[in-house]
Amino acid sequence: MKKRALFNKIKKEELKAGDHIYTWRLGYLYAHHGIYVDAGKVIHFTSTAGREIGTGTDADCFIFSSFSSLRSKSQCPTCGDRPRNNGVISSCLECFLSGGKLRCFKYGVSTGVFLAQVRGTCTTAPSDQPEDVLHRAELLLSNGFGDYHLFKNNCEDFAIYCKTGYVILGKPVGCSGQVGGVVASVAALSCVCAYSFMCPSLAPIGLGTYCISRYLSDIGVRKEAEKIAVEKIVSSDDLIPL
Repeated sequence: MKKRALFNKIKKEELKAGDHIYTWRLGYLYAHHGIYVDAGKVIHFTSTAGREIGTGTDADCFIFSSFSSLRSKSQCPTCGDRPRNNGVISSCLECFLSGGKLRCFKYGVSTGVFLAQVRGTCTTAPSDQPEDVLHRAELLLSNGFGDYHLFKNNCEDFAIYCKTGYVILGKPVGCSGQVGGVVASVAALSCVCAYSFMCPSLAPIGLGTYCISRYLSDIGVRKEAEKIAVEKIVSSDDLIPL
């Protein structure tokens, strides 16, 4: 049970409406996130099914060429062709998982737990009530969440917004913990490179830089995070990347 909790694993029968769920893709390269609605349905945000790491650049063509094995060759009896669409979509849980393991994103964790977890699996920010989470997800399903972009507006940003109502405005990086982990890694590497001539062993410095940078990128502590009503999100072109 402790091992399951550490890796955020959850059984399908334990799911509750409004849960933020995710599953790893391509091993542990990245995770795809969504909001569980009920009766085996998930609302999630994607650039195209099986292509959830769209960068918004010409590099997408190269990245997507490696995903042919993830594309379903047979039509889902529940979803039909809908999982192949882009934007905010509703699909069955099986199409969302695409063969991956089911995991549940954690909210309101302590700083210690946050730093012990891998990137993009938890946040110190508290979750709103399930009815608020579902209201946001369902309204965005009808109205969209802007254009998908790996760094500014991805599936994790969507799910975190549904759960908390927080968005990051006017910044080059959204609230995604996965992206925050990458930024933290770059910061740690830069620190080690900058001071490599001073000390032969900089592992503690690099680790400390990584932890601090990753923590400061969390939606629960970022000062520029703003709580915005979903009705305002869908009525304004300026609040989410287009």
